[in-house]
Amino acid sequence: MFIVPKNTDLLLSVAEGENLYLKLIEQMNKDFNLANEAIDFPLSISPNELKLQLHEKIYRLIQYKFAEYLNLLYIIDVSEEEIKKLDGSDLVILAEQVAFLILKREWQKVWFRNKYR
Repeated sequence: MFIVPKNTDLLLSVAEGENLYLKLIEQMNKDFNLANEAIDFPLSISPNELKLQLHEKIYRLIQYKFAEYLNLLYIIDVSEEEIKKLDGSDLVILAEQVAFLILKREWQKVWFRNKYR
């Protein structure tokens, strides 16, 4: 049964524990490229570095390329309801929360593909 991790660190450690961390990185690279927001996380990237780089990328998209940010959320299929629940008053915190939602959705795709293929 798919269990949604409560935060980014837990999600990344579960992905590593299930030997799906590399698949998660591949899925993220694929979806970012589909959204024309090329980001090539190397497969050797540490979970902490992945978290930081993703947060930074989302922050920059929200700040400078909002239409592209919305397109990325659409391509990845992040829940609109969950996005609407976030408090956008602090951009740094918002970017961190959105990065978690992106990771959560990408993890869901990878987990289900692994489980049911």
